[in-house]
This record gives sequence, structure tokens and C-alpha cells, in this order.
Amino acid sequence: MPTVAARYVELAERVAARLGSPRIRALHLPPAQAATAWDAEFCAVELTDGSIGFSYVPIDSAGSPLRAYRDAGACAGMDAVVLARRFSGKDRAAKALGFAAVNALSQHLFSRANWMPAAAADSLGEIEPNKGEHIGMIGLFRPLVARVREAGARLTVLELKPELAGEHEGFRVTLDPADLASCDKVVSTCAVMLNDTLDDVLAACRHARYLALIGPTAGCLPDPLFARGVDAIGGRRVVDAQGLRDALRRGEQWGSFTKKYVISRPDYPGVDALLDRAG
Repeated sequence: MPTVAARYVELAERVAARLGSPRIRALHLPPAQAATAWDAEFCAVELTDGSIGFSYVPIDSAGSPLRAYRDAGACAGMDAVVLARRFSGKDRAAKALGFAAVNALSQHLFSRANWMPAAAADSLGEIEPNKGEHIGMIGLFRPLVARVREAGARLTVLELKPELAGEHEGFRVTLDPADLASCDKVVSTCAVMLNDTLDDVLAACRHARYLALIGPTAGCLPDPLFARGVDAIGGRRVVDAQGLRDALRRGEQWGSFTKKYVISRPDYPGVDALLDRAG
């Protein structure tokens, strides 16, 4: 079976062909950061129509993998699909930028098709935790822990950071994906799309009734994920492009310049319908 990244490259090629080969206006990066073991930096690819897609890349001891792209005008004028093809590669920086281009093309298609995902009612991808349920969380979203606890649900968090493992007040952190096998519902960071752990996550959550991927980088068309058993994705759309550009350039918080949305399987028309509308 082709990887989900390969599926997204194929989808990006279809979208780009229908939309007239959109080009990149700019790559938006934060200021260079000091390298620490757990730092990461978000980036954004903006197309000439103003559509913006997000991605991120961890910063390791060698510094930012995006440093080679910090020259003014990096990627400007490039066909977006050329950058999107890098999503299926192995280089971390190129893969991250490729995913941002995939997301930007997806946002462009939503706009051209005059289709807007529904505003998110919460930050949990609409998993609606209930009393007595076992909720899985892939990546520790600390602001969401209280929501699960208030509902009276049990929470297990899968993390890559060994220093977080163990029992915490109201939840448990594990390093073993097998511990998610008994979860009723699972919400995951979209980082699994970038660190090549998506298939492992899906296998671990195969008994869950509901699985959502959320985060700023979940701005892609959902079709390849829905085909793998994901039920919803929760991303962000930009509502103040200039504010976002300025905030990214200064290394400031930029969430207020976006709005959260959710795409659920029953409410999604499908990429073929969107392409027809865009035509």
C-alpha cells in the first residue's frame, strides 16, 4: 500500500492541475532560534492567491533544519506542487515544507470550490468524551486534559518524551502504542503525518470507535486519512494574513489570526466534488 505521504503527493498533483499550477508567493519562517532538544518551529507556505498552509519541524542540536531556506525569496515563484512532492521524501526540512505546500493547495481548493469546513465547537476534534470512556491522546495537549477529566473519562497519553512517562494527576503517560488498544476514542496531534508514525498509530487505535487528528498542521484534504480510518481532522484557516505574517516573522504567537475548524467524515463532500466545483 502506498504511504499516506505518497497519497498526498498524488492528491496535490491533481489539485494543482485543476487550479492552474498555483505558485508560491512566500515562505514565512520565525526568527532563528537557539537549538534545544525539544524546540520546534512552525512555518507557513503562502500561495499567490493568499492561501496559507502550515507545517513545523523540530530543532535539534545541529540547529534549525530550515536554516537553508532563510534567504529572502526562498521558494518564491516555485510551482507549489514541486514543493509538495518533497512531502514524500526523507529530508526533515524538505518534508515539512512539502506538507505546508500540500496544506496550502488544500486551502486553495476549499476557497476555489467555495466550501468552508465547519467551525470547531471544541479543541478535541469533536471526540466528545463521556463518563466512563477511555480516551487516548497522542501527544500531550495539556490544555485539553482538563476537558477529558471534567467529563469523567479515563485518559491515556502516548508520548515520545521518556521524561513524561508515568502516572500524573488524572491521566497516565505511556511510551508504548499498545496501551491505546483499549481506548474508545483517540485524538492525535497531526505530527504523526511528519514523523512517519501514522501507520503505527492507526494500528494501535484499531479498536477505537472514533479517531481525530488535530492541530495547525492538519490543513490538508482529509481523503487519504478518511480512507485509513480517521473520522475527523481539526485544522486552522487564516483570517488575518498580514497579522499572521508579522507574528511569524517576530516569533510571536499567531493563533489569534486563525480560526479552528473540523472536517468530519459525514459532512465532507469529497475531493472529487470539490474539484468539480473548482473547475
